[in-house]
Amino acid sequence: MTVTLPAEVSASQALVRPALRAAVDELPGAMRRVVSYHLGWTDEHGEPADGGGGKALRPALALLAAQAVRARPEVAVPGAVAVELVHNFSLLHDDVMDGDVERRHRPTVWRLFGTPAAILAGDSLLTLAIDVLDRSADPVATRCLTAAVQDLIAGQAADVDFETRLDVDPQECLAMAEGKTAALMRCSAEVGALLGRASPVAARLLAEFGRCLGMAFQLVDDLLGIWGSPEVTGKPVLADLRVRKKSVPVVAALTSGTEDGAALRRLYQQPDPPSEEDLTTMAQLIERSGALDWTRDQARQYVVRATTCLDRLHPPEPIHAALADLTRFVVERDR
Repeated sequence: MTVTLPAEVSASQALVRPALRAAVDELPGAMRRVVSYHLGWTDEHGEPADGGGGKALRPALALLAAQAVRARPEVAVPGAVAVELVHNFSLLHDDVMDGDVERRHRPTVWRLFGTPAAILAGDSLLTLAIDVLDRSADPVATRCLTAAVQDLIAGQAADVDFETRLDVDPQECLAMAEGKTAALMRCSAEVGALLGRASPVAARLLAEFGRCLGMAFQLVDDLLGIWGSPEVTGKPVLADLRVRKKSVPVVAALTSGTEDGAALRRLYQQPDPPSEEDLTTMAQLIERSGALDWTRDQARQYVVRATTCLDRLHPPEPIHAALADLTRFVVERDR
């Protein structure tokens, strides 16, 4: 059964979407066309389309964080737009580096427009994100964003480095996930708090809430990369195993000290691409090694920490409920 986005996440798009479109309209024509396609607003010919623009969790988190410190959501719109622009910058570049040919059930930008266009579109979004937030006249929020971008790049660099290594340990893998995914989720919550003029304590609690939410999100993403349904995720079956990605459950299995982990290592070391039978065997080995359960348990632990931060913050009850719903969605989702 598909788990739906919390209503507050969908509602936040009414505030963010017009501001996001206005920001993208500032891009030069060629970049605007590529970005509009990537965001699902147009088809490859530039005609209006409804391709879906992703979950928009990060902008929603920014708005909810501002409301958690009793500010109006509107004050966090520049931060919400900025983190969504950064997120899509990272997706454009990730698709190039990972060689992914499909995203959200459509051809990826590099596949359709070419690698140079995808890289340049990502660069444009990153520059635009910093410019949008800088206009909010809050240099602390802008520094928060740029620091998150550096963490994101470091996380992606580690992910690339892992491709040629079989000696990655789970803590390294979790640290990579913290940079690649959790850093921007942390920033989303912290920027919303900063733009809402939160106290230092409240800003730290929301930042930690976002970090833990981001870690849980990435761990679930890693599970979906192996066991997710292609019809729902928009990715090929056993997608991460096809490219022998060193995701958290894979690394947990490789370092499990079990016979199943050793068998997985042999399959990961073979020079030829894995066959369909190999892929099924890999997934079974990961599960039998205990790595599936271990990864799920890690995700649950991060959810507990996120919930603790939320309880310590004491936001208004409707916002507390919305953030709690968002936390549940992250761990129960199937896409």
